[in-house]
Amino acid sequence: MSLRINDIAPDFQADTSKGPISFHDWIGDNYAVLFSHPKNFTPVCTTELGTMAGLAGEFAKRGVRIIGISVDPVESHEKWKGDIRTATGFDVDYPLIGDKDLKVAKLYDMLPAGAGDSSEGRTPADNATVRSVFVIGPDKKIKLVLTYPMTTGRNFDEILRAIDSIQLTAKHQVATPANWKQGEDVIITAAVSNEDAIQRFGSFDTVLPYLRKTKQPTA
Repeated sequence: MSLRINDIAPDFQADTSKGPISFHDWIGDNYAVLFSHPKNFTPVCTTELGTMAGLAGEFAKRGVRIIGISVDPVESHEKWKGDIRTATGFDVDYPLIGDKDLKVAKLYDMLPAGAGDSSEGRTPADNATVRSVFVIGPDKKIKLVLTYPMTTGRNFDEILRAIDSIQLTAKHQVATPANWKQGEDVIITAAVSNEDAIQRFGSFDTVLPYLRKTKQPTA
C-alpha cells in the first residue's frame, strides 16, 4: 500500500555512513527529511547531495534532521562523497543509509515487492522510482511526499519553503497560499470564526467569504 500524508512513517533499522540507526529514535523530537537516490555515482544525485550539504545549516535552524538513502552499500557511499565534494564543493556530513538489500526502498513503496533483495546488478533505470522526498514530523507522521524523475534535480529551496509552511500551520490555525514565502500574508482556516480571527490575528482582509488573509503570525 502506498504511503500517504498523515501515515506513520515506517520505522526501520539500517546501517548508515554515521553508523547504525533506528529511524524513529534517530528522528527523536525533531522534524526529518528522508530523500532517496536510485544509485551512487549518478550525475543528478551527485549535485543533489552536495546541494543538501550546503543547505544543512538552513535545515538545522528549523530543527530538521536530514538523511539520505541510496540503493547501494555504505562502503560505496564513502567513495561517492569524494566525487560530491569535487562537483559541488560541499562535504556530506549528514548520514547516508545503505540499502543494498532494498528493504527501505520497498518499505517506503519506492520499489515493488518483486524487485529482488540486492542492489547488485541493478542499474539506475531499474531504481528510477527511488527519487522521493519525505518530510516527517516529530509525531513520526508523514507531512509531505515529493517524487521526481531521474532527469530533474530536486529544488531544495522549495523543500525548505514547504517546511516553513508545515511548521507555521502546525502552530497556528492558518494555511499558506500559492507561492507563499516567509513573512508574507497567510490564510485563516475555516475552523476560525471571524470573531476568533480578530482575537487571534488582530485584523484580516476578506477576499471571498471562504478566503480571509492576515499577516503571518510571529508568536
